[in-house]
Amino acid sequence: MTAMSFNVSAPTPATLLLGLLDRLEDAIEQESEALRRRLPLDFDEMNRRKSRSLLELSRAARALPAALDGTALERLAKLRGKLLRNQELLALHLAAAQEVASILGAALRDAESDGTYSISLATRYGA
Repeated sequence: MTAMSFNVSAPTPATLLLGLLDRLEDAIEQESEALRRRLPLDFDEMNRRKSRSLLELSRAARALPAALDGTALERLAKLRGKLLRNQELLALHLAAAQEVASILGAALRDAESDGTYSISLATRYGA
């Protein structure tokens, strides 16, 4: 019986880059879609996925040639656009959360106050 040998070559840095970009784009697209549709989202998990992908991407970038081919450049430009849109959606979500927190904070202050030290009472009585 003869031993079989497999000629499996390691993926090229460009191939690795495209796979990493696929995973990162997938995470960005899932988060953006959930934000657009106002679906529940595990922000901790999304942050882990994106951070892990970015770490892998930065490590893979060290092995890349100085000049990238057209496919890689197109994919990076596409990723940049998705990241910018994701950033806009996250900013909108954060602003909405801050607004809700502000409303709740004001409601709590009003509920806890008996009006003794309110500005409207002080100005009304000449204080």
